[in-house]
Amino acid sequence: MTIPSTGPLLLSAMCLVSAVADAQVAPARQKPNVVIIFTDDQGYQDVGVFGSPDIQTPNLDRMAAEGVQFTNFHAAQAVCSASRAALLTGCYPNRLGIHGALDHTAKHGLHPDEMTIAEMLKPLGYHTAAIGKWHLGHHTPFLPTRQGFDEFFGLPYSNDMWPHHPENKNYYPPLPLYENERVIDTVNNQDLLTTQYTERAIDFIARNKDEPFFLYLAHSMPHVPLAVSDKFKGQSERGLYGDVIMEIDWSVGQVLQTLNRYGLDDRTLVIFASDNGPWLSYSGHSGEALPLREGKGTSWEGGIRVPCIMRWPGNLPAGKIQAEPAMTIDVLPTIAWIAGAELPRRHIDGLDIGQLMQVADGAKTPHEAYYIYYNRNELQAVIMGEWKLYLPHAYRTLKSDQPRRDDGIPIKYEMTKMETPELYHLGKDISEATNVAAEHPRIVEAMLRLAERARADMGDALTGVAGKNLREPGRIDELK
Repeated sequence: MTIPSTGPLLLSAMCLVSAVADAQVAPARQKPNVVIIFTDDQGYQDVGVFGSPDIQTPNLDRMAAEGVQFTNFHAAQAVCSASRAALLTGCYPNRLGIHGALDHTAKHGLHPDEMTIAEMLKPLGYHTAAIGKWHLGHHTPFLPTRQGFDEFFGLPYSNDMWPHHPENKNYYPPLPLYENERVIDTVNNQDLLTTQYTERAIDFIARNKDEPFFLYLAHSMPHVPLAVSDKFKGQSERGLYGDVIMEIDWSVGQVLQTLNRYGLDDRTLVIFASDNGPWLSYSGHSGEALPLREGKGTSWEGGIRVPCIMRWPGNLPAGKIQAEPAMTIDVLPTIAWIAGAELPRRHIDGLDIGQLMQVADGAKTPHEAYYIYYNRNELQAVIMGEWKLYLPHAYRTLKSDQPRRDDGIPIKYEMTKMETPELYHLGKDISEATNVAAEHPRIVEAMLRLAERARADMGDALTGVAGKNLREPGRIDELK
């Protein structure tokens, strides 16, 4: 397959009022453009300013120099579909019945009654586009065009869900490439995906530069199978994985360059983040989460803490670091405040983090706690400020005696069980090396009370609690 190439780049409009002392970010008169660049399985360390020793990311580094680097930013879950549901709806994904990673056999998706960022902004006159990976349901009622996006170009699920999967040959059907609601091709070679997503993003910006717009650019990379265009092959000291990250960085640079070309820098909020941590079992084809523990598919920091940068010249401070905890569920309500949009009528879990974006003096996370779920609605951890409490659960980890592989074939995980609650002070122990539960019984007790509150609200499969406020996903049989 050769994806048709398009052309130029860019975005449009608004100004944030600089926060003073305890003032909040206030919506300005002109609606801002919003661009979210969301990568797939990119590790916390896989950006220069986050400590990468061998991958060059000059555009992301420049974005951080011109904006705010969030060093304590979390995905809601360490897996694809759930993570995306949280970002786009402002809800914990388990509240919406979205778990794991939906594939071609899924009969469900994000419920049409749930409001996405795109649907929230549409009444304000925004033009909206989803480019790249969707992964919230591949049946027509669940596609981006049914969730507030005017345009969709990309894949309905992960790029490894194709006949060439290294462990499940021919289990998946041909990988479809969508244009809005129509399959226009099947993907047999992924080398051009990042380039073509970028060209589509640039074209969307150029066509909508005079009106407010929301662009959701969700790269398929660096999720395996890794693929990169000729212009970046062999360019990184880190091999193919590094080449892929360099091309993503190039893509970010193209978006920023386009915004600048059309004079949209001070009217466009750009948010960069990853959907979860690195898929460590792919070893040589995986990213790095160092100094964090573990990676994708776990609730340890390496699975859920991701690189995040926010840039908005003239509206956010430049070259600042925000170390307060924040999460993807906070993106929707923050954009709502900035744009002057109405929040969804259904309950959401995120809160406005405008003060954190401004790095205002004394600004703290607006949440009493964040709740980390995984698998089929298992409450596995609670984050309260700098404290993180793990609840007893099983999790996967790599077998220590396996050699690294550089051929795209995964090595094996093994399961291990946490038998009692474990407490870590993330401010002093970012690597989660020392369990201090015995030294802080009152902190453990307080966080267990928070866990009980979450269980009553959203349930917990580990303790058999159903939860009072869970919602169902959309089911294809019910929507026909």
